Amino acid sequence: MNVLILSIFWGIVMMFSGIALKKKGIATGLAIAGVLILLLGNLGDMSTVVITTSTFNDMLAFRGYNVLFISIVLVATLMYFLVSGREIENVGTGGFDYYALIFFVLTGIVIASSFNNLLMLFLGIEIISIPLYILTGSDKKNLKSNEASLKYFLMGSFSTGIMLLGIAFIYGDSGSLAIVPAPSPFGFSFTSLPTLSAVGALLLMFSLAFKVSAAPFHFWTPDVYDGAPTVFTSFMATIVKAGTFIAFFRMFAGGFASVQGSWGLAMQVIIFLTLLIGNLTAVFQQSAKRMMSYSSIAQAGFMLLAIYAHNDMAKEGFLVYTAAYVLATIGVFALLSRVADPGFQGFNGLAKKEPLLAATTTICLLSLAGIPLTGGFLGKYYMLVATAKAGGPFWLVIFAVICAAISIYYYFRLIIAMYFKEGNPEMAPVSRGLKFWLVVLCVLILALGIFPYEVLLNNLLSL
Repeated sequence: MNVLILSIFWGIVMMFSGIALKKKGIATGLAIAGVLILLLGNLGDMSTVVITTSTFNDMLAFRGYNVLFISIVLVATLMYFLVSGREIENVGTGGFDYYALIFFVLTGIVIASSFNNLLMLFLGIEIISIPLYILTGSDKKNLKSNEASLKYFLMGSFSTGIMLLGIAFIYGDSGSLAIVPAPSPFGFSFTSLPTLSAVGALLLMFSLAFKVSAAPFHFWTPDVYDGAPTVFTSFMATIVKAGTFIAFFRMFAGGFASVQGSWGLAMQVIIFLTLLIGNLTAVFQQSAKRMMSYSSIAQAGFMLLAIYAHNDMAKEGFLVYTAAYVLATIGVFALLSRVADPGFQGFNGLAKKEPLLAATTTICLLSLAGIPLTGGFLGKYYMLVATAKAGGPFWLVIFAVICAAISIYYYFRLIIAMYFKEGNPEMAPVSRGLKFWLVVLCVLILALGIFPYEVLLNNLLSL
């Protein structure tokens, strides 16, 4: 509860600070201070939440799992500000405004991770989405940025309409907005929903699949990610995706878990298409930025396995996977935002010019590929084992392993370009501070892969 109030308050502080404070660099420092305050507030929530703390007439429920997830998001946001703060201020002249929007997005993530009511789900998703339309089009002089913003707004509005229609169907059938299915006057069983509620649940699934860029609802992702300023693409592909995924997880792995018979088959199809389209399309990309866009689609396929499995291992694995994915992707985009040529040839010879930057990027890419000793490997392991334990179709587990192997190819294309091809990449200056925080980020990724319980999961067990 503390972090919800603090995120709103700090968004307002950032908004009004831009009027009085004009010196460059102050916005980033103030934003970092705000995230640290949010982390302290969340630690206070973590110490007081034993089982469940409900508020607003039980419309929000702060459980230990949700509060721990919020901590992961806040740590990732802190690393994002430390690594990309200068780039955020360099987009236009609205450094304070952009940070204010990011804090409002964090407010939406807190609501999306703690909703206990379909109305709060809708509000949380919209509070996340609306600032993103502005951030996507923040580079006003860039036609691609303006086009991406308009495309994102139109398609996002359409998916919001689908979500509202799904909520209306569920409410019309059950007379309740609770996320746990209520008995219907038309019949209800423990394994499936009545027809009207089942249609509503599927519409909710499709809408949330759009928000997390899962196939076949992913079509907006490459163009929007490519057109948006790279520093905000990093935010959208990491923290925003994680915040939307926790809403997806809470809705179907929590509230609707007992009626998987109504949505399980549709989820299998979405997982299959997401893994297939994301990985195969990433193989043929000639731009590293677009490759990372399709990579984020492929990674969503693995995260969806946790929703399908919805057992204890899936809950643990979802936290590990989210933390590893978010940190690694922030690290890769930190490099992308500083290289002039986003094509793979633009990275040729980077290891000779910036050996430390190439090394940290390599660790991030190895984690995304699921190579052992990284957090990404452990996250993928949890997802596969959780699906097998849940009695999920064995073919889906095998297919996910094959797709993980395919992903190694396109991640290693970037590593090969940096280390084994000649070139002199043109790039923005890289400060010592950036290098230091990228090393810290890589240490976190490796620690998560080698000592997951010491770094993260012991906190879950103690809640």
